[in-house]
Amino acid sequence: ITPASVTIVFLGITIGTIMTMSSSNWLMAWIGLELNMLAILPIISKPKTTRASEATTKYFLTQAIASAMMLLSSTINVWQTGNWNILELKNKFSTTIMALSLMMKMGAAPIHFWLPEVLQGTTLQTALLITTWQKIAPVTLMYMISNKIQPTILVSAGILSMIIGGLGGINQTQLRKMMAYSSINNLGWTITIMAFSPNMALMNICTYIIMTTPIFLMMTNMSTKTLQNLSTTWTTSMTMTLSIALLMLSTSGLPPFTGFMPKMLILNELISQKLTTLATLAI
Repeated sequence: ITPASVTIVFLGITIGTIMTMSSSNWLMAWIGLELNMLAILPIISKPKTTRASEATTKYFLTQAIASAMMLLSSTINVWQTGNWNILELKNKFSTTIMALSLMMKMGAAPIHFWLPEVLQGTTLQTALLITTWQKIAPVTLMYMISNKIQPTILVSAGILSMIIGGLGGINQTQLRKMMAYSSINNLGWTITIMAFSPNMALMNICTYIIMTTPIFLMMTNMSTKTLQNLSTTWTTSMTMTLSIALLMLSTSGLPPFTGFMPKMLILNELISQKLTTLATLAI
């Protein structure tokens, strides 16, 4: 692989995300997401294995369906309002379709099925890219339209993501699948609070990205892909193994670690909104 092709691929990923984040027009946001998706496909398929090819196909199909749903939603809205502006999303049906397409893009329940499979078929560096950078654009779009989406939809998807993310990771021995379910769980918290305090949702996803990045980088450094590998690294690199363990506890939101802070603030916000039952479910 030449340096020029690597540069083009990473420029595509970066420009695609920035284009989506900075656009006020649905068409430009869609183009940004498409550019981003097409640029990451060569990275996922780089290892010449059947697993990687399968992961690339699964990623492409789910993202293409989500993009089609997004285009359908914005087109229906344009028919109703005559406006491509992101903030002018007024049609209830198109808002619901848009919310579902963005959930599919970021891998939140109930359309999460592709994420663990894709992550399992890629390298650790690519898994890091999918769980962090690839979430930025859809989360930004959801942030922009959060006041238009019905809270019931966001809360239902959020609670479902929390349950699936929590239960799905229990019986896993593969670290990449565990991190995928951790991502689904964290998105659950982000989506639930998006309905009531979008800024808090952004803080939560940023904290998650900051905590997940070193976990993947350390796993790459130690070439650990399963829990069994991780348990044997204690003899070679005690500091790194301890760091991964503490970071994982932090990601799961255990006090007194950093990861507990956004979860505590989210629970506090839910209780102050008189949603005590929801807060109890989240715990």
